[in-house]
Amino acid sequence: MGKVIAVANQKGGVGKSTTVINLAAFIGSRGRKVLCIDLDAQGNVTSGYGIRKKTVQYSSYDLLIGRAGIGEAVIATEFENVSIVPSTSALAGAEIEIADLDDRLKRLKMQILMCRDSYDYIFIDCPPSLSLVTLNGLVAADSLIIPLQCEFFSLEGLSQLDQIIKHVRSNENPSLTIEGILFTMFDPRLNVTNQVVNEVKKVFPDQVFETTIPRNVRLSEAPSYGMPVMYYDKSSKGTEAYARLGCELLGEKYTEKPKKKLTDILKSKKKNKSERK
Repeated sequence: MGKVIAVANQKGGVGKSTTVINLAAFIGSRGRKVLCIDLDAQGNVTSGYGIRKKTVQYSSYDLLIGRAGIGEAVIATEFENVSIVPSTSALAGAEIEIADLDDRLKRLKMQILMCRDSYDYIFIDCPPSLSLVTLNGLVAADSLIIPLQCEFFSLEGLSQLDQIIKHVRSNENPSLTIEGILFTMFDPRLNVTNQVVNEVKKVFPDQVFETTIPRNVRLSEAPSYGMPVMYYDKSSKGTEAYARLGCELLGEKYTEKPKKKLTDILKSKKKNKSERK
């Protein structure tokens, strides 16, 4: 039975989608079957895997409102062992449509139960809010990765999220655990970085990933070409960081940067993108 991991933080711009895209790609390259579920109406994971939203027939919105089953919504990506349930802007209206339903918090969980035996890992990219859609992700998950930018406002947001996690455990999902807090856009040269890290480790001493994700130009560029960073630039610091995180999650020792070659299709996509600029 596949492990379901939600990636959540109600603060936007902290690297949730970046983490789902690149962590899933690395784990897929290690021979595990991976499903990504894009629960954000912005659809960054969807576009980050090179999927054109106009071509999507069924999305996570259709799962939540009951218009389609998860088997109908899954799309195979061009990347090894990675499939996705895409998102479109229609998802923004899902909360209104499910708000009065008795099972409004378990809509996603029931869908995942129908397919989790087919995957080793299922990653859920939650929206930057504490909405019904986010709660669906937390109720469906076995564990939670919390990307956290090293700034003081992040500490307040983490405290709020911790209260929500406790509420979900008490009422809907008692087995929900924190897989780890992941420091993103990490710059050890800044005093605030070290201060935030120390504060978080005081409160969550055994729940912080050893791996940190640095600020990296290649990480920022890769989504515009519709590919994970390991396919865009295998020698980048971003590629190495997510490889280390993937090994940490899998319980494997990181030994070297992943030697992953671009396929002809991906080379063509990158070339075409450059020509349009």
